Amino acid sequence: MAFVLDASVTISWFFPDEQHPDASEAWRRSATEEVSVPLHWWFEVRNTLLLGERRGRISERHTSIALDRLSRLPIIIAPRPNDVDVLALARRHRLTFYDAAYLELAQREQMDLATLDLQLATAARREHVEVIGTAP
Repeated sequence: MAFVLDASVTISWFFPDEQHPDASEAWRRSATEEVSVPLHWWFEVRNTLLLGERRGRISERHTSIALDRLSRLPIIIAPRPNDVDVLALARRHRLTFYDAAYLELAQREQMDLATLDLQLATAARREHVEVIGTAP
């Protein structure tokens, strides 16, 4: 099996105060399954780590360790999606374009979605996309 990983799950792996059982499940699955992300995930994760440094939540060393660990995962950056499809999902579910891109990728590739974002998880379920974990 394979799944789409969003930034909320990724970040929870590296911020001690954001640990979540659904993110832990995605981490376990990433050891044996293909993981896909939209291109903006790369920027989103790094920006969040940088903001964590600036706010004193993590150190530069912590960011380096996190990026090293991420580089060891078999993460595939997916090709750019069709704008029309992403916009339609964003409009239908009142999502940001960024979040709708995660959902569109999961739909297109028929993959589960790993997210801690409740609005995105709800939209995914409405679109018949399986969400990793137990969050409502």
